[in-house]
Amino acid sequence: MSQFLLVLFSLVMPFTSSNEVGDPYTVGDKVEDFNLKSVDGNMYSLSSAKNVKGYIVVFTCNHCPYAVMYEDRMNDLNAFANKNDFALFAINPNDPNKVPEDGFAEMQVRAKEKGFEFPYMMDEGQKVYPKWGATKTPHAYVLDANMVIQYIGAIDNSPRDAAAATINYVEKAARSILLGETPAITKTKAIGCSIKTM
Repeated sequence: MSQFLLVLFSLVMPFTSSNEVGDPYTVGDKVEDFNLKSVDGNMYSLSSAKNVKGYIVVFTCNHCPYAVMYEDRMNDLNAFANKNDFALFAINPNDPNKVPEDGFAEMQVRAKEKGFEFPYMMDEGQKVYPKWGATKTPHAYVLDANMVIQYIGAIDNSPRDAAAATINYVEKAARSILLGETPAITKTKAIGCSIKTM
């Protein structure tokens, strides 16, 4: 009897543990809204963007060379979002105690230097990025108007050279949403630095 219970426990335990922790979001999941402080001192959530046709969320940071290479492209992406009734949100998932360059004051300086016109927010306490399953900076997500994820992965197919990019995955996914279609590409591999945590 004890052996039976031991086998039963070993079978049930992984399932129970997974449910308690919660699996990261994947394509087709509706996300839980966040409420995070941006570099302008205001709090932002997905629901703070009114009458949008979709959302673009990018986990990024100050210090990662890959994130830096995408800063100008983030501004271009924001221009695309504004023109097409999407809302762009950037979230810094790194622990500033681990990487001081990613502190809130440093984020404010970088946002001003680069002229960011989108919310650049701190994931204080690192509570948001694990739910989303983000692992890199940058790591992009495209959501429809119902906050359902339609795409996860890289922003485009050329991390090191913007001029060499031939596919902008995020824009393509957003355009598909605008047409009421499912994106042809729903997942790609995010290329960047690992998220820093204590």
